[in-house]
Amino acid sequence: MTRLLASIARADEVEAALGGGADLVDVKDPAAGALGAAPEATIREIVTLVAGRRPVSATVGDLPLDATVLAHAARRTARCGVDFVKLGLFPGGDLDGSLTALAVEAQSGIRLVAVLFADSDPERVQLDQLAAAGFAGAMLDTADKTSGSLTRHLGLDRLAQFVAHAKALGLLVGLAGSLGEEDVPRLAPLGVDYLGFRGALCRGGRDGSLDVERVRRVRQRLAAASNATAAAGADTAARSATSGAPSTRVARSA
Repeated sequence: MTRLLASIARADEVEAALGGGADLVDVKDPAAGALGAAPEATIREIVTLVAGRRPVSATVGDLPLDATVLAHAARRTARCGVDFVKLGLFPGGDLDGSLTALAVEAQSGIRLVAVLFADSDPERVQLDQLAAAGFAGAMLDTADKTSGSLTRHLGLDRLAQFVAHAKALGLLVGLAGSLGEEDVPRLAPLGVDYLGFRGALCRGGRDGSLDVERVRRVRQRLAAASNATAAAGADTAARSATSGAPSTRVARSA
């Protein structure tokens, strides 16, 4: 079943996220960029309020691909008590050196999630590299929140390939990027572990406040899509079993 990642910016949004049925609470500062980092005090407070009821992730900010900078940011964010640390692999910089440094952090026990950007050359980072470096997961998102949703930049076939490849490598896989309720029936059947939302869950857009009813609606859409996918799979299996079964009809003699 595809789960709901709800991005929150403040401690007072925790109960709306959990009350609406979020499966993962993702901490970020939407006003500070695509993956804007919330203050460490805010992350710690949110971790305390969630109190283990759901896993918590947090972003490290829109940082350059610099081995020292990213490794330090991963350690600093992990010390806030989150379950996952999300890092954006933006264009430019030292990709190989950064992945080498982050592999050391992964070996120390930090569960890293790489965020690739559909509107900024997502092919430059290979999922095999992330798996080899010990990342726990990978997400596709959008860097420019004014450029349209994820599905405007990548078609369903490409997204399905990304999801399938990541899962084959043992990575958790998520999709995000200005997604709306209407995207759920199209994306959930791809088998993605998490769909991530912010703006669709808020009154007033991604810089507004999380609304429990909006969270609940998206959660219900996810449940409906998962049930429909399961039903379709069961129907396909039943048809396959029927078509492959030997005939029970008795042939008539002439």
